[in-house]
Amino acid sequence: MNENNECTLHYTMNLIGTKWKPLILFHLLEGSLRSGVLQKKVPGISNKMFTQSVRELEQDGLIVRKIFPVVPPRVEYKLSDKGQSLETILRSLDTWGSENFQK
Repeated sequence: MNENNECTLHYTMNLIGTKWKPLILFHLLEGSLRSGVLQKKVPGISNKMFTQSVRELEQDGLIVRKIFPVVPPRVEYKLSDKGQSLETILRSLDTWGSENFQK
């Protein structure tokens, strides 16, 4: 809780707490990725959910979208500084999963 009696974990979970957002953010730790490449790194995500998730992450300031003026249009995503600040959390979740997977 902060001094305004707001739950800061609730704030964080609202930003990254869906099924897909942490996976998208984790894969962007590698650096900028084209839209299609990023979507393929998240198996099972539909086009609609991918688009919705990256739009929300962009609106929340966690990722940056860059559109290249070429035909066909090329879009790349990368972590913003705010998104990059989640690296420790994302890597910790990955480590925990590795240590506890199928135990």
